[in-house]
Amino acid sequence: MIDTHIHADSRSSEDFEQMFISGIETAVTCSYYPYKLNNEEVLLNHLERILYYDTKRASKYGLDLKVALGIHPTNLIKKPEIIFDKLHECLEKNQIIAIGEIGLENLSSDEIAIFKEQLKIADEAKTKVIIHTPRKNKLDVLKIIKNIVLENIDPNLAIIDHINSAVIEEIIDEKFTIGITVQPEKMDKEEAIAIFEKYGYDKFILNSDISNMPSDPLSVPKTIAEMKKLGISLNRINKIAFKNAKKAFKI
Repeated sequence: MIDTHIHADSRSSEDFEQMFISGIETAVTCSYYPYKLNNEEVLLNHLERILYYDTKRASKYGLDLKVALGIHPTNLIKKPEIIFDKLHECLEKNQIIAIGEIGLENLSSDEIAIFKEQLKIADEAKTKVIIHTPRKNKLDVLKIIKNIVLENIDPNLAIIDHINSAVIEEIIDEKFTIGITVQPEKMDKEEAIAIFEKYGYDKFILNSDISNMPSDPLSVPKTIAEMKKLGISLNRINKIAFKNAKKAFKI
């Protein structure tokens, strides 16, 4: 199994061990700093911690941690160029498999400018972007995200994450990959499975988004186990468990 969106820096080594024992062999960890940023160097240190420390920490427990880096919309900084330079460097060295997570939260002009610049970097490198959609005003923000993405990047490179049944119709007909997050405060496994059954199994990837917030490191295997209990075909289950993610991230 592949968990396509976690925040490894916020989780314990015991979580990594549980994930691996439960059948998760690979996870994609994204950048997101949950505290106040005093300066740009703090965010740069956060990215480097993920890249050089958390990957090794996870590997000790068998978990292959792939890395996505970027500026989360709640991590705005006055001089983002230092992070843009780091993204270019990581892409040139093939150290990351995506830029993320990026996106919009409050629709400020600075958010939008930083979002667009990161889309530009991804489009030039032909790498995936993992795009955050917020809890509040999700549909309104999603509409703006969709328009910006379609104007700035090949939609095949975009993973629009944290989508639920209330907003899915806004993007289901686009060429995006759609991230489904099963998490106590976002979605239960029954809603996720209902989405797959209604819209098919080809466009979706599954994740737990475990972070410093209430979350379940085993939500992906629990969802897969529920699908098996319901008698869903192995071909469909495998798409959600790992095939779609392997294709999306080329891993």
